[in-house]
Amino acid sequence: MPEAPKSYREERPWGSFQRFTKNELSTVKIITVNAGEAFSLQKHKGRDEWWTILSGDGQATIGGMEKEIQSGDEYFVSRGTEHRITAGASPVVFLEISFGDFDEGDITRLNDRYGRS
Repeated sequence: MPEAPKSYREERPWGSFQRFTKNELSTVKIITVNAGEAFSLQKHKGRDEWWTILSGDGQATIGGMEKEIQSGDEYFVSRGTEHRITAGASPVVFLEISFGDFDEGDITRLNDRYGRS
């Protein structure tokens, strides 16, 4: 099982930056889950995902464990692990960095509110 990445933060006289990857092949997305909605409980064969919650409230389900989320939380989802984000009263916006063979078709849906298989 791969080790979860760690973000790196550096202070500068003008402010700061936070680096999420360095010299790695990755796919980066900003995802919004609308208030009261959830994406499929799912897993992937070909990729790991690293999430950083940017805003919103709700729950992250990772490997059968449910966690209340808040801005700044980071989660690592290794390939083959069941996962989902459910938004609460406000939309959840998060940064997703995927490592491995990225393919939108690499989704095994285990439970879906919208009738997708």
